[in-house]
Amino acid sequence: MTQAAKKDPRDLGQKPPFPQQEQEHPGVESSMQPRADHGETSYRGLGRLKDHVALITGADSGIGRAVAIAYAREGADVGIAYLSEHEDAKETKRLVEEAGRKAALFPGDLSSDAACKKLVDDAVKAFGRIDILVNNAAEQGKAVEKFEELDAKRVERTFQVNILAMFHVVRHALPHMKPGSVIINTASIQAYQPSPEILDYAATKGAIVTFSKGLAQALIKRGIRVNTVAPGPVWTPLVAQSFPANKNARFGENSPMERPAQPAELAPAFVFLASNESTYVNGEVLGVTGGKPLG
Repeated sequence: MTQAAKKDPRDLGQKPPFPQQEQEHPGVESSMQPRADHGETSYRGLGRLKDHVALITGADSGIGRAVAIAYAREGADVGIAYLSEHEDAKETKRLVEEAGRKAALFPGDLSSDAACKKLVDDAVKAFGRIDILVNNAAEQGKAVEKFEELDAKRVERTFQVNILAMFHVVRHALPHMKPGSVIINTASIQAYQPSPEILDYAATKGAIVTFSKGLAQALIKRGIRVNTVAPGPVWTPLVAQSFPANKNARFGENSPMERPAQPAELAPAFVFLASNESTYVNGEVLGVTGGKPLG
């Protein structure tokens, strides 16, 4: 039997330069050039999440969409929470249903406790329970030149969406999660190598790491594991909405991989942490950074 040919990982995704582009908030997947790879044609499931129920925030595009596709192909039903990118969310829903699984859309702004409660209530009404909670939604504003440009309104919203919402969603979800359930939070290389121009975002990612490590210690007493995925540069709409066109065109070139990750390359980490293959993994940060060190 011949071994499958290996490929240089630097060549498995598109490299910069990319077409110059900018988007207003919120960025949309359908406008990205080149279009991101979410595993639409490549991800193959093995039934590792058969008949589980997953609720994923920020699931309309980017990493969230890739995780939704992977979970569905592993056998899970998927709740798709998102802000207002309705067409992107409908495409994610189509891909989940194409895999033979149930999908439901939950639009809403998670910057308030009430909205977080409504999301969980609606998800439980649709699916009956939550086995896997992926807190992936993120707010990232335009890159600034001076620290003073990070005004109070922006900083407060970034913290509300990125970290306070995790407190609220988890608190409301826990009554519907049984032993064996898992929580996976999305952090970032920014927690360890913060960029001053998006320091509000970076600070929330550091908070997510601390939140997840502490939560893991508390919830394992109930049989619920908590882990974190920390991506490096990933080709998602957050890039196009946050950085100027000339920087977007070179996005990821300083990575050891010489390119940004595609969302599809993040999905296996989320599958691993959600599956029985990681039953003794708790309170960890799994870096998918292309070689940039955490810490």
